[in-house]
Amino acid sequence: MKPDIVILALLPLALAACSGPAPDLPYGPPQQLMAAHVEPYAQTYWQSVKFESELMPDGTVENREYEPDSDAEWEEVRAAAAHLREMSDVLESPAYAEGRGPAWMTYAAGLGEAALAAEQAAQARDPDAVFTAGGNLYNVCRACHQTYPPAELEAEGGTVDDVPQG
Repeated sequence: MKPDIVILALLPLALAACSGPAPDLPYGPPQQLMAAHVEPYAQTYWQSVKFESELMPDGTVENREYEPDSDAEWEEVRAAAAHLREMSDVLESPAYAEGRGPAWMTYAAGLGEAALAAEQAAQARDPDAVFTAGGNLYNVCRACHQTYPPAELEAEGGTVDDVPQG
């Protein structure tokens, strides 16, 4: 075999070796991470403090306020915010940030900042602060989803059923 043919034959192997392995995505593709970790904990937080009005059949309006009643419920809210903060670190990792541009890092950091404030509000057991922090979390999530639509992240592979839990 001629030397230049050998070089051409080995070129794909050399390029593959230089590019390194695909990044490890410990929670699966971004859509899976969101479905299994970010969204459920965000929902836990958002549902912890809320105000609802319902129009009753007799025409009156019934107003209801919800907030945690026990130490365990407040701890669940705090833990949900702490988990969101941890997920922001995962989203900022090279495995998840690679190739997504600087906006990804901005939103991931924004999630971390909003989650830290949410955790502090829950720790203080301040329903008004929890409500406000929940709105801030929502705004970060919505802004990110406008730039990175969930359907596009889902196209990267995997299904929600493939999500590693934990």
